Amino acid sequence: MAAGRGGDWQGVTVALLFLGVLTPAGAASAAALPVVINTWAFRTAADTAWRVLESGGSELDAVERGCGQCELDQCDGSVGYGGSPDESGETTLDAMIMDGNTMEVGAVADLRRVKNAIGVARKVIEYTKHTLLVGESASLFAVKMGFPYEDLTTQKSLSLYSEWLNQSCQPNYWKNVVPDSSKSCGPYKRREEVTYKEEQTSSQRNVHNHDTIGMVVIGASGTVASGTSTNGAIHKLPGRVGDSPIAGAGSYADSTAGGAAATGDGDIMMRFLPSYQAVEYMRMGTDPTVACQKVISRIQKYAPKFFGAIVCANTTGSYGAACNKIPGFTQFHFMVSNPLLSRPTEQVVDCI
Repeated sequence: MAAGRGGDWQGVTVALLFLGVLTPAGAASAAALPVVINTWAFRTAADTAWRVLESGGSELDAVERGCGQCELDQCDGSVGYGGSPDESGETTLDAMIMDGNTMEVGAVADLRRVKNAIGVARKVIEYTKHTLLVGESASLFAVKMGFPYEDLTTQKSLSLYSEWLNQSCQPNYWKNVVPDSSKSCGPYKRREEVTYKEEQTSSQRNVHNHDTIGMVVIGASGTVASGTSTNGAIHKLPGRVGDSPIAGAGSYADSTAGGAAATGDGDIMMRFLPSYQAVEYMRMGTDPTVACQKVISRIQKYAPKFFGAIVCANTTGSYGAACNKIPGFTQFHFMVSNPLLSRPTEQVVDCI
């Protein structure tokens, strides 16, 4: 059956913990349901999702509305319209939503001229037998579902694009091409001889280019839903798809175990399916914080300089987070809402 209602908990009397504006992760470690956890200090997204549960909405409703709020707010310029122009100057969107009861996933990638990416992703679940729609065809589907065409370009994104062109298109994501992509805008052609060197990820994506909102919602009965929304990596090649709309990479939900959502350098992180792996660790009884840490450690072995973080929650309401420590990124901020907190609360974890 689909993810159910999350509003049966309001009458439960609990003692509220005293919390400041910022709480070290683990300070409020007592498990409680329902719980909403999302990447970064995106407070309005957390507020919106929590209000949906309070009003009796489902876990899927909470994820859709919470991530959708970030799309409207253009959270940090890394979610929604008007941010992260690709190397042709266009903003495109990726999103996914997952039902942890049925294991159904709806996702869109390289979505053009439609603002509500997470809303379109949910329509993929509700009105198709598919999981992922991409590009212009995803936009056509959105229009059939009643979403309007809208310009995703803003003065801010045009300015970002212009500045990038004036800086010889630096940074960019090309390699093994001529002319030298570290000095020129191209157009590029492939070099006959391919060279291999360590990928430098921390210089292109960092704490100021978050890349994603990821959210996990677990209802009072333990039903899990998750989702993501992003406008991707700034100055990406047109057509690039990162981890956010990929089930098991951007997020994962399983009502028999828990949920997780990742953020950061999607080109690296998607290779390791970190959200799926974290949920599988929790299925084996691993504490959510440890599950998150183990996932980060797995990626570190191959990409020690990667920029990334993950949030995890199990079906008891216990939660945690972890991040990879690199210069300029030593702590990860995220939001948690549950009945033990008087309001959605920003928490912080030290990176490992």
